[in-house]
Amino acid sequence: MFEEVVGIRMRYEELLGKMQDEAVMLDFSLYQKLAKEQKKLQPIVQTYGRYVVVKNNLESAKGLVVSEKDVEIIELAKLEIEECVSEIERLEAELKELLTPRDERDDSNVIMEIRPAAGGDEAALFAGVLLRMYTMFAGVCGFKVEIYELDETEIGGVKQASLMIIGDGAFSKFKHESGVHRVQRVPDTETQGRIHTSTATVAVLPEATEVDIKIEDKDLRIDVYRSSGAGGQHVNKTESAVRITHLPTGTVVTCQDNKSQIKNREKAMMVMKTKLADYYQEAADKEYAAARKNQVGTGDRSERIRTYNFPQGRVTDHRVGHSVYNINAFVNGDLAEMLKVLREKLG
Repeated sequence: MFEEVVGIRMRYEELLGKMQDEAVMLDFSLYQKLAKEQKKLQPIVQTYGRYVVVKNNLESAKGLVVSEKDVEIIELAKLEIEECVSEIERLEAELKELLTPRDERDDSNVIMEIRPAAGGDEAALFAGVLLRMYTMFAGVCGFKVEIYELDETEIGGVKQASLMIIGDGAFSKFKHESGVHRVQRVPDTETQGRIHTSTATVAVLPEATEVDIKIEDKDLRIDVYRSSGAGGQHVNKTESAVRITHLPTGTVVTCQDNKSQIKNREKAMMVMKTKLADYYQEAADKEYAAARKNQVGTGDRSERIRTYNFPQGRVTDHRVGHSVYNINAFVNGDLAEMLKVLREKLG
């Protein structure tokens, strides 16, 4: 079992040896590349190491049951056998998950965009709830969150929020959140206690790298303007906000979170690369999907993926038919159970 782990262990040891070579240590780019590969293999090697230890302990305990004459020692050995069997099952499941081929984008940082859809002010308030939820969950995961665009309403809602979530494995955590999120609740402004249904959209993209896409200067229009907040009040008096338009596709990115125009321009360009990488990938996916006669669903982000029902305290993901009944904890960042089910069923 786990024959491929032998090759992984050999490669892991080989990488450790190379990283101790003086010539490699002086080559920062090469060292980083080797260190990144070694870090990916480390969980597999460490888990398999624990698996081997527990297997050896199991065989030793079985031997005691057969050879030992002391009843008390035999009973202790039987207890150890039960513990070892349980631990081996857990480690085997963990190894199978670690050995399952991963989406090559899983380790990427995340670009996330949240917008209200149907429901007016209530939809904007719900968009604000989603922004807070994802920010809190990112904190639980140890990720860094940078909000580069935030347009708020007068009553505390969100017209649009764009943020970057930074950390190893960020995309693997958030990749299933793209789509339409629906909320059912009684708004604070509702005097007759009626339940309203509103929606907000969430888009999740892996951060593009330099090799993903090249952008020609001639294809860009760059505008600068003054940053503004809710109610149109100026955040600063200089033209530090940046809007970049990619003319061939009509893709627009704005950034106004820094007082420095240069920093806003750098961040906007990074987001533009990510959006264009997704744009061209989506076009390729649609062309492929059109050739499939028996395709189920479109995969489009406009599909409703989840309902947040506050009166029932329930959150239901419609893609996997799974519900959790801790909605208050959920919207405060406790997404672990739902995301575990999504990973198991959607990959």
